[in-house]
Amino acid sequence: MPQRSIGLVLALLVGLTAAPAAAQRTSAGKYFEKPPEWFASEEGRQIASNILSHQTPLGGWPKNIDTAAKSFQGDPATLTATYDNSATTDELRFLARAAAATGNRAYADAFIRGLTYILDSQYPNGGWPQSSPPGHGYDRYITFNDGAMIRVMFFLREVAGEDRYGFVPPELRQRCREAWDRGIDVILKSQIRVDGVLTAWCAQHDDVTLEPRPARTFELASISGCETIGIMNALMSVENPSPEIIAAVDAAAAWLEKVKLPGIRVEDRPQEGTPRGYDRFVVEDPAAEPMWARFYEIGTNRPIFADRDGVKKYSLAEIGIERRTGYQWLKYWPKNTLEKTYPAWKARVSKKQ
Repeated sequence: MPQRSIGLVLALLVGLTAAPAAAQRTSAGKYFEKPPEWFASEEGRQIASNILSHQTPLGGWPKNIDTAAKSFQGDPATLTATYDNSATTDELRFLARAAAATGNRAYADAFIRGLTYILDSQYPNGGWPQSSPPGHGYDRYITFNDGAMIRVMFFLREVAGEDRYGFVPPELRQRCREAWDRGIDVILKSQIRVDGVLTAWCAQHDDVTLEPRPARTFELASISGCETIGIMNALMSVENPSPEIIAAVDAAAAWLEKVKLPGIRVEDRPQEGTPRGYDRFVVEDPAAEPMWARFYEIGTNRPIFADRDGVKKYSLAEIGIERRTGYQWLKYWPKNTLEKTYPAWKARVSKKQ
């Protein structure tokens, strides 16, 4: 398996962190590129200690908490581990660097516990929920939303193949390879077909039937113009793709080309008395680059929007200002993939066929 730097892995996730504002890097992720001697410094050891204090008894980490800033003083049993918003994988990457640089067994042991937590939480069909153990709500679904599952998959492949993870027992590294393969398999099986034609993916899929599923009330079951990008990048990173992988990527690229929205752009205009101090408008602009919707109606490919009441609308202007300005409904997520990554990949695999 080829070596991949953390920078390259994160580059492969383009479209994930560029999704809604909530999909951001954790504080632990700020230190990935520090030199080995930094992890042995007083500052590095203190941050590692802070991160360790936030590890849950199951082995993962919570989201939206600055795990690197200060030590957690409460009961770790009250923390809920998740893969959302880069939680767990970022802390584990930090600890792997700290373990390699210092030889501190506590870092390695915490890493092994977290890695085992990730491996054990994979469903038999190959998918991952947003958090584990999964609840009874949408967090139990196979979660592509904000790149959660794809981020986990790239992390496991990293552990399986990079020298920095040499402290991980061989049997666990083999489990990482197998988990990646099962993840690819469920991705292929969950790709949405409309009238027998492959399209792309929903942000969530049922953990048993693999059917598209909704998440929060304003995140309706649909085909995603955002999450599809991370999934395509995972498939395109397979060194020797099968005919099924090639067909899946080609179909997703064709669907994205079909549903792009030319001649419009999004404009935020200051407006006093509004939740965020501005309102958001879709304006016609013949010179604008094509945009894509976050969600498309399955079967019609019409962009769809919703307020927190979950009522489907077909125009951004039809939903209230709180959701209109509080979520990224229209952006340029597929641009780089369609213009650069996919053509380069297509040229590479064509040479092998």
